[in-house]
Amino acid sequence: MLTIFPEMFPGPLGLSLAGRALEDGIWSIAAVDIRGFATDKHRNVDDSPFGGGAGMVMRPDVLDAAIRGTEGPGPLVYMTPRGRKLDQALVRELAAGPGVKVLCGRFEGVDQRVLEAHRALEVSAGDFVLSGGEPAALLMLDAIVRLLPGVVGKQESLAEESFEWGLLEYPHYTRPQVWEGRPVPEVLLSGHHEKISTWRKRQAEDITRLRRPDLWDRYVAASKVSEG
Repeated sequence: MLTIFPEMFPGPLGLSLAGRALEDGIWSIAAVDIRGFATDKHRNVDDSPFGGGAGMVMRPDVLDAAIRGTEGPGPLVYMTPRGRKLDQALVRELAAGPGVKVLCGRFEGVDQRVLEAHRALEVSAGDFVLSGGEPAALLMLDAIVRLLPGVVGKQESLAEESFEWGLLEYPHYTRPQVWEGRPVPEVLLSGHHEKISTWRKRQAEDITRLRRPDLWDRYVAASKVSEG
């Protein structure tokens, strides 16, 4: 984890399931302070952009030294709104790999040359702008860590989550059976597993079609291919 705010890590990843897995050695994290690789007495990591404009840009020489001076396998991932949108497919790909080096930008971003030199994978947490890459990195790491073997107790619960089958997740219910006049759907009380499975799939399809037309179109297209 390359950042100018190493104290932000592990942050929430030190709690709950991810925190226990961290203590058990299932995964590990090292937060490296980029400022430690600056060469001036003020430990500057940024400078004015060529061509003018507001803000500052993180220097390629300092970042290169930090990247090369950080041990660990896996791709260099740079968190940026212009990157490939983070989705469950990418999360699974990264979770199956040997690890990741995450570069957290600040200010107006980082010098393009260092990204090209290290063939960085640019990843976006969504279509919005944050004050830095650290919150986005925490989000991505949380998604990755929970897929590692031994982190989540019941592995079957992972297979039923949103996006695993190209659909959003179906609704969930628990006790009390009736709450403020709102009953649990009868089919969930039937004990008929096939009917419950059919109901859940239909709910997932309906929710996806209404809330995420983009996902629905891909799901329908994939279904046609598998049927053909």
